[in-house]
Amino acid sequence: MTISKRIRHVRQTLNMSQVEFAKAIYISNGYIAELECEHRRVNDRIIHLISLTFGVNEKWLKTGEGDMFFRTPGERLQRMISLFNELPPKFQDYVTQQIEQLLKTTNDQLVE
Repeated sequence: MTISKRIRHVRQTLNMSQVEFAKAIYISNGYIAELECEHRRVNDRIIHLISLTFGVNEKWLKTGEGDMFFRTPGERLQRMISLFNELPPKFQDYVTQQIEQLLKTTNDQLVE
């Protein structure tokens, strides 16, 4: 199975339309359609977005090896830590601030 077919398989497993899937990873539905039809090459940015957004095992997405989804929250956390550690310190600070703001916004919405 090609990487494009694995992307389609992930989307179908999640029971999502191309429009819903594309919107979740901030790309156009035309772009996802072209990826799935192998009219566009899948790049690392798309792989990262799919992995982080849907908990998809990046190794499986690239090679077909292993499980499609991370099995435990710990595996997902390890992936996030690994990505975070690849960032320069100033971007790590930015990501931390964004997470804190997201939590504040989420908590504010729960109170309403």
